[in-house]
Amino acid sequence: MLGSTVRTVRRVSSSSNNNVLLKDSILKRFNNTSTDSIFISKTNNFFSSSTTQINKNNETHLRNGECCTTTLAAHVLRNSKNNRQRQRGGGVVVRHQQQQKKTTTTDREDKDRDAIELALDSVVKIFTVSSSPNYILPWQNKSQRESMGSGFVIPGRKIITNAHVVADYTFVLVRKHGSPTKYRAEVQAVGHECDLALLLVESQDFWEGMNFLELGDIPFLQQAVAVVGYPQGGDNISVTKGVVSRVEPTQYVHGATQLMAIQIDAAINPGNSGGPAIMANKVAGVAFQNLSGAENIGYIIPVPVIKHFLDGVEESGKYVGFCSLGLVCQPTENVQLRNHFKMLPEMTGVLVSKINPLSDAYKILKKDDIILAFDGVPIANDGTVPFRNRERITFDYLVSMKKPNETAVVKVLRDGKECEFSITLRPLQPLVPVHQFDILPSYYIFAGLVFVPLTQPYLHEYGEDWYNTSPRRLCERALRELPKKAGEQLVVLSQVLMDDINAGYERLAELQVKKVNGVEIENLKHLCQIVETCSNESVRFDLDDERVIVLNYHLAKIASSKILKRHRIPSAKSDDLIDEQNSLEVGLAC
Repeated sequence: MLGSTVRTVRRVSSSSNNNVLLKDSILKRFNNTSTDSIFISKTNNFFSSSTTQINKNNETHLRNGECCTTTLAAHVLRNSKNNRQRQRGGGVVVRHQQQQKKTTTTDREDKDRDAIELALDSVVKIFTVSSSPNYILPWQNKSQRESMGSGFVIPGRKIITNAHVVADYTFVLVRKHGSPTKYRAEVQAVGHECDLALLLVESQDFWEGMNFLELGDIPFLQQAVAVVGYPQGGDNISVTKGVVSRVEPTQYVHGATQLMAIQIDAAINPGNSGGPAIMANKVAGVAFQNLSGAENIGYIIPVPVIKHFLDGVEESGKYVGFCSLGLVCQPTENVQLRNHFKMLPEMTGVLVSKINPLSDAYKILKKDDIILAFDGVPIANDGTVPFRNRERITFDYLVSMKKPNETAVVKVLRDGKECEFSITLRPLQPLVPVHQFDILPSYYIFAGLVFVPLTQPYLHEYGEDWYNTSPRRLCERALRELPKKAGEQLVVLSQVLMDDINAGYERLAELQVKKVNGVEIENLKHLCQIVETCSNESVRFDLDDERVIVLNYHLAKIASSKILKRHRIPSAKSDDLIDEQNSLEVGLAC
């Protein structure tokens, strides 16, 4: 990742209420209307202004008297003669060119119509019932809600749609174009980082008459695409045209990741998410979000990202994620900076500022290394690499397109000497998870103290402006701290369920738990194990800001069951902690 800028994102999908950080712009997931009338309007204005100018010129001539009128008449006569002469010599050529142009336009329109007809038998409407977890009360879910999106079928009898269309799903139905029947669909795989999901439909009736869409290539700038889907405002299918205006890595709102995206001059409206963008008779991408506050700016997921998702699911049977070097890099555009690190005038690259301890690069690269090239591709001082015809993209794109456990050759300048290293790439998990879709939150309750691992969805419960309203220390750690070892979590005392046993501790909520009985906490499971196996008369919790909680262990155990019953909480532990304990007990018995 280049730089460490923090950006605030607003998620507006009907399939999720969580917010994700992004400061520069506010993106919305959804799809799409484009207007060809802009060009027509500009053209009409041009002709209108030209006509006005001609009329002004004529008026000037007429004001000057009869001589001017005669001159104008002679000028018109000369033009007529010249036109007749040109028509005699080139009339056949002109007519042939007009005929050829008309034929080309007709052929193109026919091809567009054929592509749209193909898409009509490939695009489906998706109906999702979902229920999101409640991170404030992690033992229960929020009320269920219904949302709609789009999808399309691909070879292998599978349906592609957006991950945010089926996020936290409990029930999914699909309906094909022109049919009143809804069919049950199963979610095979979900990639929340790339906002893609794969659905399966077992019913044979559903597949009768369906066409499979083939994946194409990344379109070039100004190439036309047609987005097909079921946007809000009606129940029937909708087809909207637009042109490609930009291709570059973009922030994916749903997964809060930076991946390649295609910008088109068409808005992405609710309901269009998951629908295909058709170019010729192939898929150029999947509609998934738009730019809030701007007109006719929508985004589609390009084919390379789609293929990376599909290949991973085909090889392993599940979503495998996108690789990362685990680096935070700084541009080297300043001359003094380059001179300090002994970069020759012809050298370009980026400065390594921070390395994720869980990455393979942590064992190989060092802080203040200059990365000159990735897999033989030179990296510019601003962190970009060449892409197609005079376009440039950040080198993160090359990293993300690698398969898990694949190696890359990184050329580095260290202490003025060039060297090459082979680094294995893998998907990396942050210390504080950015999202927790389709996963029940973990929790542990002891004597009314509710302990949870810190996640961004937990902070999102503070509202849309969670970056400013959530506890500052927790927010900063969520965004900037890196894990020191695998499985590490930041454990938080989220709230205190009042009882005589914990009276006086009610204000010590929203603080990180550092130690239990003098032992540093690794994760929530570790905290649970220390408390459950406590042999002391009392148990001590050391919190952030040097705060301390001390409880009589035996009295706390007795009070715990009463508190759970009073608040109608089914268990003191989340299912994942119970399963972990059961497997541990089975292992000890064996």
